[in-house]
Amino acid sequence: MTDYTFGFAGSGFARLGLGLVSAAAFLAACAATPQEAGPVGTPPITPSDPDIEPQPTIPSMPPFSSSGNASMDSWRDDFAARAVSTGRDPIVVYETLASIRPLDLYLSEEASIAKTGIADQAEFAKPIWDYVGSAVTTSRKTRGAEKLANLTATFDRIEATHGVDREALTAIWAMETNLGSYIGSFDAPNTLANMAVEGRRKSFAERELTALMKLQEQGEVSRDQLISGWAGAMGQTQFMPSTFLAYAVDGDGDGRKDLWNSEADALMSAANYLSVSGYQKDMPWGIEVIAPSGFDWAFADGQDRRMSTWLSKGLSPIQGGGFGVDEGTFAELWLPSGATGPKYLLFKNFDVFKTYNRSDSYAFSVGLLSNGVTGQHGPLTPWPTQLELLSNRDVMVLQDTLNRLGFDAGPVDGIAGRGTKGALRRFQSANGISPADGFPTQQALSQVVAAASG
Repeated sequence: MTDYTFGFAGSGFARLGLGLVSAAAFLAACAATPQEAGPVGTPPITPSDPDIEPQPTIPSMPPFSSSGNASMDSWRDDFAARAVSTGRDPIVVYETLASIRPLDLYLSEEASIAKTGIADQAEFAKPIWDYVGSAVTTSRKTRGAEKLANLTATFDRIEATHGVDREALTAIWAMETNLGSYIGSFDAPNTLANMAVEGRRKSFAERELTALMKLQEQGEVSRDQLISGWAGAMGQTQFMPSTFLAYAVDGDGDGRKDLWNSEADALMSAANYLSVSGYQKDMPWGIEVIAPSGFDWAFADGQDRRMSTWLSKGLSPIQGGGFGVDEGTFAELWLPSGATGPKYLLFKNFDVFKTYNRSDSYAFSVGLLSNGVTGQHGPLTPWPTQLELLSNRDVMVLQDTLNRLGFDAGPVDGIAGRGTKGALRRFQSANGISPADGFPTQQALSQVVAAASG
């Protein structure tokens, strides 16, 4: 690490309105003044006076070279000053931010990622059967099974330490980096800096940059290690810097937390994160079920109910046999594609998967992969691909119309999540529409719009 001995001439003075050169000159002039005048008739006060407490040396960093983008330069000067003022090491701040440059995917007029909303991301925009088809592949199942066989000792240690099933860890590993084969090629500080300058995720990006600085100050990582995906997530299990700071552990006993190159470190860290998030070992994440004729789909309302309730309603595992859980266990009935598609009882571990990614499609794919690496395949019920689904704009029309009709669908954001489906389900029940499953289709939209027009 470079040993800088400059006067404090960087971003802090830029924030105070002093130029870098004038700030340096200011400090130099102060340093060159040997005496400070006291009241008339008193001797001059000198820095060597034993009654005067020495002033600490102000930490310093050199000025930044331009990134080629005025907005980025202005943000960097301000953020660096704020970081130093809150106790971050000026040298770490400098080295973290010195080489940032604008990225087209965030800051060009044709930016494809920064201008993409959550509703446009694959896990929210694709039909769930398309998302699952691209995520739960034969290759990932096969390679995941191979990893389970080859890393038996590592997984034994992880399960004993953190109580997280190896199949679940392998599934997340597969989803995040294809089992470590692609960890990204971006520079995490640069990506997060671009995100901050773009603006919509500024607070988030700055918090993550601060976490990166803390990691370097603590000696957990070096600046040249910080390779990431396009959003700043790092390593084989794709930890954001704040997650790394809070949950990363040394899994192989070498005294380091290397989530990029050590499979044991990455997997043990992910297990620590899932464990703290509430993972329950040897419990299912979800079980595909069949329902009796005439089942009331209003029970698919996002509420957890005891297994005794579901048994009394006639639900049973599609593969036969029992559920393998106590009747007091809570589960939610979930219809990922409506009443004509697969139906699942979801347990606590499904929600834990969502701490990685808030999408139901993501968590569902993790669950299916965790089954798939041990040779269990699903869902067994065919997907209803004949249904006409809604575009993001259509979903916004649906949400707005449901809200105007008094069925609270939540924000008009184009994401057909739990709130939207619940509102549609209540509309269907109130209007005698069957099945009242809350699944948003073109037919459902037409029904809602017609009700508002009538």
